[in-house]
Amino acid sequence: MALEDNLDLDSDAETAVSEGKSKSKLLIIIGVAIVFLGISATATLFLTGMLSGESDSGGVAEEAAPAKASEKDKTAKLKAPLNYVPMDPPFVVNFSGDSDIRFLQITLEVGTRDPDMVERIKEQRPLIRNSLVMLFSNQDPVVLNTREGKEQLRSEALAEIRKVMKQETGSVAVENVFFTSFVMQ
Repeated sequence: MALEDNLDLDSDAETAVSEGKSKSKLLIIIGVAIVFLGISATATLFLTGMLSGESDSGGVAEEAAPAKASEKDKTAKLKAPLNYVPMDPPFVVNFSGDSDIRFLQITLEVGTRDPDMVERIKEQRPLIRNSLVMLFSNQDPVVLNTREGKEQLRSEALAEIRKVMKQETGSVAVENVFFTSFVMQ
């Protein structure tokens, strides 16, 4: 019986030692996880503050508060989904006889994040199309064969659309222009 009690005490001691080791390992794992979460949270807060343009100025001035609010409103508008307004039918313009390329066909869509602007763009479609036809017909087909030429034309088309929208609606809420088809023959 004494031998059995001795064996029981040895197994109890081994169990206690293994439980102590497993508890210490568990505590170490939990500690590492807490430190990691703290570092992650701090980094996230720091980076989101840096990305949103906020800086630590020590104190918040009353004049800076409205500026930050307007910046947040701008970022909220930028996060709105982009609405695409197609400019159908495709634009077709002829080039002069100096080149082997005789005509240009472009299909484009206008992008805006302002849902109210979608209807305004549709209302102004005839004026926009007129300006773009004039722009497209004055292009050099040799320049348009390059990517840079197409990008330049796209930025000029955006400027023309913004100009028309500013004149007619007082707003230039057009964000971008996208060529969805570009054919020269």
